[in-house]
Amino acid sequence: MIMMKTLVAYFSHNKENYFNGTIQSIEVGNTQVVAEKLQNMLKADIYQIQPLHEYPEKYDECTARAKEELNKDERPKIMNRVPHMEDYDRIYLGFPNWWGTMPMCVWTFLESYDLKGKKIYPFCTHEGSGMGNSVNDLKKLCSQSIIKHALAIRGSQVNQSDKKLKEWIEEE
Repeated sequence: MIMMKTLVAYFSHNKENYFNGTIQSIEVGNTQVVAEKLQNMLKADIYQIQPLHEYPEKYDECTARAKEELNKDERPKIMNRVPHMEDYDRIYLGFPNWWGTMPMCVWTFLESYDLKGKKIYPFCTHEGSGMGNSVNDLKKLCSQSIIKHALAIRGSQVNQSDKKLKEWIEEE
């Protein structure tokens, strides 16, 4: 029997965040909370996508930077690489929904590897915008990958998301 190896890869923002209708500072980003829950549930490896530049701490400045990167179709450099990406069959890919899609550093991550034939399970955190266009963008970026059913979780509900995550995992 061939063992399928699983990676939880995520980008998370842990500074000021839009949370339950207000802007609040958080120590652990919402996407990171979900990624760590998935890592434990799946007994998977975990990898944090770390942009070379930090996004601003202030929410409005951060979203302005994210919008500028999206509008310019930028690919911000990332600091680290996944060792032996070829060993992974399944990738749970997490990110916040910024301006209706994945942050551009996630695009950089995806374009940095040969993901042909890999199953990608996208999940995002948001405060009302769901997955936005991220699944369609992911299908374009990773046209030779198998894009599985996506999961969107409100950032304000990540700490209570265990049941939702288990149900999503069991869909496979």
